[in-house]
Amino acid sequence: MKELNLIASDDTLYTVLDEIKSHLIANDCPEEIVTPILIAAEEVYVNIAHYAYGGKSGAARVNIDVTPDPKRCRLVFCDKGIPYDPLKKEDPDITLSADERQIGGLGIFFVKEIMDKVEYEYKDGCNILTLEKNLK
Repeated sequence: MKELNLIASDDTLYTVLDEIKSHLIANDCPEEIVTPILIAAEEVYVNIAHYAYGGKSGAARVNIDVTPDPKRCRLVFCDKGIPYDPLKKEDPDITLSADERQIGGLGIFFVKEIMDKVEYEYKDGCNILTLEKNLK
């Protein structure tokens, strides 16, 4: 398992994405799965950087793990920002045109579509969002 501890910001986004990509490749993750995982990770991390601390900077922890049996990628994002469960937000109606839809919610919707499992919990003053993707 790999753990990153950093200040959540646009400046540290590429560090997170590079570390996730490196860990996935080192653990024989199929190339066609790496990009969708990175898209989901970017969405989650950017949301932490922009919203978790009410426009101020704050700490973020990202755990990256690939389990062998079953072969699965697990990303855990933790922040001590404002408690917020993104999974409680209703999915957007993607049958509507962009002009008809309300702003927001599309990113986490795509995360849920990309990943096989997405869970949220608030524990010990931390927002914890766990993403899992089967690699077989």
